[in-house]
Amino acid sequence: MNQMRNGDLGSESFGACLLLSVPEDVIAIIARFVSPRDICNLSLCCKSLCEVVDSENIWLVQCEVAKVLPLSEIVQWRVEVSCYKALCRFLVNVVKPLVGIWVHQNPELGNVVYVMPGYLSVVGCRIIPQQVGPLGIEEACVMWSPVFEVICGFDGSAKFFLHGRDGKLNCCVHPGFVLGIEKSCNVLLLEVEPRREETVLLGETEVRFPFRNLTFSYRRNLLHIVTSTVGIPLPDLSSERLFPTSKDDEVVLLERRTMLLKMHKFGGDWNHMNLEDECTRIPNQVDINKSWKELGFDVDIGNMDAGNQIQGTQKKSLSRYFRSGIKQILGRSSSSKNTSSSRRETKPWNLQRFLSFGDSLGLSVKASKIKLSSYQGWPNMDETCFALYKLPVKNPIASEEYAGLWGGTFGWPPGTCTEDKPGKALFLLMLSYEQSQDGTDRLLIGTKILEGTHYGMHPNGSAMFVIKIDSPSFELFPFETNGEEFENSYEGEGTAKGYGFRYPGYKPGTLFVTSNGLLMFVWKATKVVMTLQRLDLGDLLRKGMCVPPLPPCLNFAYLTKCHANVFAPERRTS
Repeated sequence: MNQMRNGDLGSESFGACLLLSVPEDVIAIIARFVSPRDICNLSLCCKSLCEVVDSENIWLVQCEVAKVLPLSEIVQWRVEVSCYKALCRFLVNVVKPLVGIWVHQNPELGNVVYVMPGYLSVVGCRIIPQQVGPLGIEEACVMWSPVFEVICGFDGSAKFFLHGRDGKLNCCVHPGFVLGIEKSCNVLLLEVEPRREETVLLGETEVRFPFRNLTFSYRRNLLHIVTSTVGIPLPDLSSERLFPTSKDDEVVLLERRTMLLKMHKFGGDWNHMNLEDECTRIPNQVDINKSWKELGFDVDIGNMDAGNQIQGTQKKSLSRYFRSGIKQILGRSSSSKNTSSSRRETKPWNLQRFLSFGDSLGLSVKASKIKLSSYQGWPNMDETCFALYKLPVKNPIASEEYAGLWGGTFGWPPGTCTEDKPGKALFLLMLSYEQSQDGTDRLLIGTKILEGTHYGMHPNGSAMFVIKIDSPSFELFPFETNGEEFENSYEGEGTAKGYGFRYPGYKPGTLFVTSNGLLMFVWKATKVVMTLQRLDLGDLLRKGMCVPPLPPCLNFAYLTKCHANVFAPERRTS
């Protein structure tokens, strides 16, 4: 047995020597074909490989393979983190899963959040419903509002900040915690997390009561309590610089990042501290008892046990407990009135169970992968969750060359305006391919995700047009071509008068495709034209204009059913 062990050690040493003899640049090339997890596992095979695996060149390659940043920005970001390995951790675990288009059903006109890389961060920006002027989309000053940021720490850790504004209309950030980001996440949840001042190991039978299982009123109130307490006012103009637009911005953004890291570590006392200082207290959290009392209960939750009754506005008498227990023992069914009363009585118990796992409350965000159904590419959403849902926007391929994100306005030629209408509403559409219900036709569906009008006839998720992509049209373009050459045209239908987005009315029309990459859908009866072009949202937002956010909870996901533009009273046009 000892000889076999010695032989194994010898073979391990021999294999390690072979790998160590390979030039470092060759190992870096090999690293392009393995995952960061594989590289970390390799370091566990042999102690002599640890130094090779920790090479800066290998982790620089992994940062580049992640394909979320150009090489020049990767090198710039590296200056402010400990090593490329730490930077790769942030790019792979945070930036890559979150980048993309996130939506919520309400408000119907303005809940599109585009998540993009910032400066050593990933930034969520809400695109404001708006109009574009005579220069068209590419030259428009697109308005956006900050929703959240996740900042990269020196060690590659993630620091979460929710944007919002207080009652005095001051822009604030609300520091919180990142509880986990799954690599294939499709829902981003804003929650409240109970936390203990000292780490306590939970027994195997102790399972945290999930925040999502609380009633909506408790979840909403807890979020309001926490955000109103941990909010930190931002200095003037600091909320407008979230990503670099020129080399001169790097110094400003670096100062801003340092400021946010101090806010996350020290809370409201950040201005008098250095990052190297020790934190003597837990900032950015709310005392559990204070939250308990603000919810209407007058009992010290820290002194309660499982046998105590909850007193206050939801107090239950001993006789009611007794009657309820007797009915359960006898198996008698309760009346509908008693059933609803019993359900109400369990709500404080659930709240107590949730709060019992900590001494304080903090804001948190979690990106999870859940099973979602959809309708014409639009996710079916829970309207009682403070959540954003990721749209599966597909990149164009040979057989689906029109898939992806498009932006446009009504009218032809593009960008033309009149004295009566100096601006045109901006529309964002997600184009995707599906099979018809009977399986006979391949469809190209243009799903509306943003409408720049004051009031939406059809909510987000409605199909602006449905095209039979394998059925060519022989209709002629009804206007002067404006120098455009047409390559293809297809039969289809466009939305017209109707009810909602599941039962809209449709009228026949034609989709025209130009050699310059423009799409024009023309309604046959009215000759109305919608002109679309591919958009680079990141580029548009960098050149755009930042507007103040909504209050923090509303800013993340506006849960009030509303077909109107909630930003319209402040800024209606660009």
